[in-house]
Amino acid sequence: MTIALIKTLQVILALSILILIHEFGHFIFAKIFGIRVDKFYLFFDAGDKKIFSTKTGWFTKLCPKAAQWETEYGIGWLPLGGYCKIAGMVDESMDTDYLQNEPQPWEFRTKPAWQRLLVMAGGVLFNFIFAIIMYTSILAKWGESYISNEGNSIYVNELAYEMGFRNGDRILLFDDYKPENFGMLQADLARQTAKRATVLRGTDTLNIYIDQNMIGEVLQTPGMFGLAVPFVVSEVAESSLNKSLDMRAGDRIVMLDGQQVRFLQDARPILQESAGKEICASILRGADTVTMNMQVDSSGTIGVMLQRPEIKTKEYTFLSAIPGGFVKTYETIGGYIQDLKLVATPSTEAYKSVGSFIAIGQVFPSTWDWYSFLNIIALLSIMLGVMNLLPIPALDGGHIIFTIYEMITGRKPSDKFLYIMQIIGMILIFGLMFLAFGNDIARLIR
Repeated sequence: MTIALIKTLQVILALSILILIHEFGHFIFAKIFGIRVDKFYLFFDAGDKKIFSTKTGWFTKLCPKAAQWETEYGIGWLPLGGYCKIAGMVDESMDTDYLQNEPQPWEFRTKPAWQRLLVMAGGVLFNFIFAIIMYTSILAKWGESYISNEGNSIYVNELAYEMGFRNGDRILLFDDYKPENFGMLQADLARQTAKRATVLRGTDTLNIYIDQNMIGEVLQTPGMFGLAVPFVVSEVAESSLNKSLDMRAGDRIVMLDGQQVRFLQDARPILQESAGKEICASILRGADTVTMNMQVDSSGTIGVMLQRPEIKTKEYTFLSAIPGGFVKTYETIGGYIQDLKLVATPSTEAYKSVGSFIAIGQVFPSTWDWYSFLNIIALLSIMLGVMNLLPIPALDGGHIIFTIYEMITGRKPSDKFLYIMQIIGMILIFGLMFLAFGNDIARLIR
């Protein structure tokens, strides 16, 4: 099974679960308030073409009573989402035939505003509840592990170097914000829209002033802050060509072939050039410097294991994981809202980082891993929930805004107004989709 196929299957499975969870939120509240739901579909049945339906084909032969069910359940052919068609509501189906008839008690439009509000908010609510369940499960099973920013140094790429960061810097602050998770440094820099980074360089504390015009590049350039790995020996592998040498735990290799190496990343190109040859190494052992000749194997390594950075791990019981799941969901929602603010700020050019299914597919690992899958699906559930809260007509947020307006003013927007807003919203959504696909295609070309 190819990597592309594995990633594709993970994307389809994740999006299918999230769509069903979201639409079920609308569905369950509609049912609670006695509103008829005509269709419940995974993917869109554009042109009335469908892969599966409970009211046609083989399923009705297997279960004849399904044809009499109030709701048609099915799978459409267009994998761009899904929908829950609620009777008496202007939605993405753009079906307005019901407007020609008198309002019915089982229709959405005849229900009190607070009930309609809950129906509209149900999808987002279920997305957030699902994220809480996922994060609670992750914390209960695996706990929370991360490399602490405290005491660790960065190894920079070209963009970070251009901004003023240097290999070996320790990032202390972004403005007044103290980053804790080393793996989130780049995200923290962008989300805080930091104007100043305080770093420890050697024994000096320096301020690096951030050009705000570069925030867009920060969002589009992965790997700004790699972990600078000191070239400190932990042990020599049994299969190493250098097993017979007197290398000890704690030895720090500081020079190879006459070239200074502070970190493992500095050593790699030197070792690659010396693959299959002997190389002279200078080793710092306590206060002494030891010189020895080492064999470099054909893959460009010397067969030693290095001291690993300390990984902080917090373990949870099932009960303690529940509030932990709430906190993790809350923090992730906050982080994603900050990301959206950047996207909405043209000067950051963060809109260029918006992606579609292609970008989502690249996030999934090339092999099946439950920990990664659950983390990604929890994040995507939050992204789906927050995106649907945007006050754009055709999204849940647009419907919610109109309903809240009605509750405050006592004036209900007309069905004609809602229909026009739905069209405008659909145009905006398709525009966002074209932007996302365009960005993904541009990235693939580059």
